Amino acid sequence: MSIRDWPDDERPREKMLQRGAVALSDAELLAIFLRVGVRGRSAVDLARDLLKQHGGLRILLELDQTGFCATPGLGPAKYVQLQAVLELARRYLEQTLQRGDAIQSVGDTRRYLMAKMRHHPHEVFAVLFLDNKHRVIQYEELFFGTIDSSSVHPRQVVKRALYHNAAAAIIAHNHPSGVAEPSQADELITVRLQEALALVDIRLLDHIVIGDGQVVSLAERGVL
Repeated sequence: MSIRDWPDDERPREKMLQRGAVALSDAELLAIFLRVGVRGRSAVDLARDLLKQHGGLRILLELDQTGFCATPGLGPAKYVQLQAVLELARRYLEQTLQRGDAIQSVGDTRRYLMAKMRHHPHEVFAVLFLDNKHRVIQYEELFFGTIDSSSVHPRQVVKRALYHNAAAAIIAHNHPSGVAEPSQADELITVRLQEALALVDIRLLDHIVIGDGQVVSLAERGVL
């Protein structure tokens, strides 16, 4: 049966207009992007097949062109459209914390950092430099590879903070394994950087650990 023959409240587009995007499943949202299915399969059927085949939405959206286009009905045009949608989403999140904007919520900060860092295939350590009103000055990725107490250099973080004339900072790093649980080394890095920054009167507000769709705040864990 074609989607056109479905009741109005079951068609993804009509359902979104009536109830909003949050009411739709991953398959229904993906079906709206796909627009059409393949012979014998509706767009929703195709979307469900894709999610099942790849183990979920995140893995599907991170496929390279070869992997994405291996499925019948998905060609280079669809791949380009998808990359454009993903880049728009990233830029939207970035603009919630533009230079000169004050941080309004912890949630905005976490979403911004997740959008910037979760797709890295390797560990990255970054710093969000802030002024005395917690307005964003600059986001910088400073260290790459295995993030531990020997690879993160407090002197370099302090040097960049002074360069930006920062009054506060939020540090963050990702766990490519997808598990956001902080390690003992993560806690050690946090304490070392807090002490180093305090010597030049710069407050370390938080250390955010980013996993697969989840974040952990070391400030909330009582480390800071």
